[in-house]
Amino acid sequence: MTSHVVIEADGGSRGNPGPAGYGAVVKDAATDEVLAERKESLGVVTNNVAEYNGLIAGLAAAAELGASTVDVRMDSKLVVEQMSGRWKIKHPDMQPLAERAKELAAGFSRVEYEWIPRAQNSHADRLANEAMDAATGKPAAGKPALEPSGASPRAGGSATRTPEKPRKLPTRRPDRAAVAWTGAKGTPTRLLLLRHGQTEMSALRRYSGRGDVPLTELGRSQAAAAAKRLAATEGLVVDGEAVPIISSPLTRTKQTAQAVADALGGRVETHPGLIETDFGDWEGLTFAEAAERDPELHGSWLGDSSVPPPGGESFDVVHRRVRKARDEFIAEHGGRTLVLVSHVTPIKTLLRMGLDAGPQLLFRLHLDLASLSIVEFYPDGNASVRLVNDTSHLA
Repeated sequence: MTSHVVIEADGGSRGNPGPAGYGAVVKDAATDEVLAERKESLGVVTNNVAEYNGLIAGLAAAAELGASTVDVRMDSKLVVEQMSGRWKIKHPDMQPLAERAKELAAGFSRVEYEWIPRAQNSHADRLANEAMDAATGKPAAGKPALEPSGASPRAGGSATRTPEKPRKLPTRRPDRAAVAWTGAKGTPTRLLLLRHGQTEMSALRRYSGRGDVPLTELGRSQAAAAAKRLAATEGLVVDGEAVPIISSPLTRTKQTAQAVADALGGRVETHPGLIETDFGDWEGLTFAEAAERDPELHGSWLGDSSVPPPGGESFDVVHRRVRKARDEFIAEHGGRTLVLVSHVTPIKTLLRMGLDAGPQLLFRLHLDLASLSIVEFYPDGNASVRLVNDTSHLA
């Protein structure tokens, strides 16, 4: 019997809601030996429901192994924060899942929850994707999806951090004309997607992923122009409080986001889900240099979103990472407007989700530096892309 184990769990949904599955692995904390694996297709449910099912399966497997202390590691910030008691659980679909997880956790002497980057959760992620591959749109045999009977799956939960003191939050009325045409229901979460300003790498048209380069003088001017435009946009400051401004953790995006925060009187938060693609060994190369260095791989990469650059991450991996980030934003800020400052691939990915388009959109959509795009996600699963690659503020 192993007394101390590590649970790594994940879940996902292709469509949110869509064909879903979870994966969980239990490891010996001392040796990293795999003690148990769990995966299952769940039918058509949401990402958050799948993630909770992964956690529940992992806790159940740890209990079967006779573990006494458990370290849970997940790349779902929503689940980690809710189970740690730092975020409230208001969404009716999430409450019974959290209660079931708490019941299982109560059987151990200690359970600790830790958020980890997706790259460190690859084992559970692989199991979850295998389960999603097997999903047919109907509940899989055996354990059903843990959703309330008759509940309608929604994009994300509605957890919020417990505020230190009551405060009035900015709200935004839905565009009733757009709702009438689309049939969408509820108040959308509106994402204003701002690409960072110019860097030396972008000026030279070199692959710039995880390399942490600052804005050039022109880039700072572009950020200031975008900030001025947003400061004049209705609904971004309500009762003296700015909407959330969330940035990729890289310097070029944080500098751009800070210009926006200074203009709106807000503050910048960072989220790892908004970071650019890891281009691996192609970082710093031009398109032609990468194609000459790895001709076959580069050609495959341009036509297949599952192919990663050497030492980097594929666009499919980026898609799952950005989707999780979007779901967390909706869970915490549902029905509000957010300014997201990011990079080409994450912004294209969010627009792709709004359009319900395939991965070829990534190669056919152009985004300029400091450009603004807007997409709205409704609680009933509908979405609306309202603006793409607008640079009128730079004229």
